[in-house]
Amino acid sequence: MKKTDSLKEIVIKKKERILLAKQNLPEEQIKSQLAALPATRPFIEAINKPKAITLIAEIKKQSPSAGVLRENFDPLEIAKSYQQAGAQAISVLTEEDFFAGALSFLNLIKAEVSLPLLRKDFILEPYQVYESRFYGADAILLIADILSKDALSELIALADTLGMDCLVEGHDEKEIKKILSLKVAPTEIPGAKAPLKPAAKTKARKSVEFVLGINNRDLHTLETDTKTTEKLYPLVPKDRVVVVESGLKTYQDILFLKILGVNAILAGESLLKAPNLDVAVQDLMGW
Repeated sequence: MKKTDSLKEIVIKKKERILLAKQNLPEEQIKSQLAALPATRPFIEAINKPKAITLIAEIKKQSPSAGVLRENFDPLEIAKSYQQAGAQAISVLTEEDFFAGALSFLNLIKAEVSLPLLRKDFILEPYQVYESRFYGADAILLIADILSKDALSELIALADTLGMDCLVEGHDEKEIKKILSLKVAPTEIPGAKAPLKPAAKTKARKSVEFVLGINNRDLHTLETDTKTTEKLYPLVPKDRVVVVESGLKTYQDILFLKILGVNAILAGESLLKAPNLDVAVQDLMGW
């Protein structure tokens, strides 16, 4: 019996969702409203702290691998708890069909929490980048497995023009090398009114900075192996900002990554299953 390819299924459904979204909220309508939005919050700056490992705490109700994570699911209350517990940024799952997410979570949280927000979804095309900015994301996740090198460059450049940072993730050597080979030139849009990050205005940049993510989970099989990071991290230059995702459950896991030199971790399932989020964050991070 052939095993299900989870990533393939999610991408097929996501393409249908994008078509519907474009009908309900056309791209031109989004673009016309971007100039009125407040400036974004600096995601990379928030998670890149010297001699420390930082936390991007995730909000998601369920996942295809773990099922429902939190029955009493209130995204705003979870976000407030994460901020109170000392997280440096929040990852918001917005994929509807497999993770029970919603774009509206971004707006809801942005209004009452001061941390930068990462939109975690299956982003395939520019429409979703404009959509992310419109709904309140400060950064977006891009998955190297489902995007060509050209598409990655295009989406990173577009996010940058809109003031957003990118977390670009890979799971194997080929994908990490693909990410490392990206050199994205900043694009200045003449007459663009959409607010940029202050850093984008104040210093000349040769290339757009983005975060490299190492995902311990194989998105096709949904299996997790923390040895993935041990294998892939040595490929990454020491000056890159690196986030490790998936399968991180104990302070020992975090300590190992801190010693390696990893800048940040992204954790959700191990936290969301705990009854007390504040305690769970402190236990995981050793704060």
